[in-house]
Amino acid sequence: MTTTSSRPFSLGKLLAAAVAVIIAVTAFVAFTGRKQAPDVTFTLLSGQKIDSAQLKGKVYLVNFWATSCTTCMQEMPSMVQTYDKFKSRGLKFIAVAMNYDSPTYVANYSQSRQLPFMVAMDSDGSVAKKFGDVQLTPTTFVIGKDGKILKQYVGPPSYAELDKLLNRALGKQA
Repeated sequence: MTTTSSRPFSLGKLLAAAVAVIIAVTAFVAFTGRKQAPDVTFTLLSGQKIDSAQLKGKVYLVNFWATSCTTCMQEMPSMVQTYDKFKSRGLKFIAVAMNYDSPTYVANYSQSRQLPFMVAMDSDGSVAKKFGDVQLTPTTFVIGKDGKILKQYVGPPSYAELDKLLNRALGKQA
């Protein structure tokens, strides 16, 4: 005589195990899964070149934008306010104009709006490609002092969330 063991299937236990796995993976990604920002060279409108290596040890934003992007134009005043709020604490900001943007338009916009941060041209698209082949504008990366990407925003960020993130990344105010 053969006996088969029958165990009741417990959907609750299966769901609890699945939730535990999801939490563990999420925690792992949140604490160890941050990607290193790519090594790039930004070419500013002035012709000056800034390597990402020069920004190590600093918190900085890289904002991909275009003068033809309505959302970019709408968010730019808020980006200026964010920069003005945190620049005294060491925040660096590089606005990277996309390769399809006219350098003349970018220069005119930067000068007429008196953008207070660095403005770079990505003439060959190499910077956007190294940041994960950025196609959509605006796209903003927040990079921590350790050179790792803390957050990527596609579209305008939640400025309250961005402020909290920058406060944490920059440390306590002096």
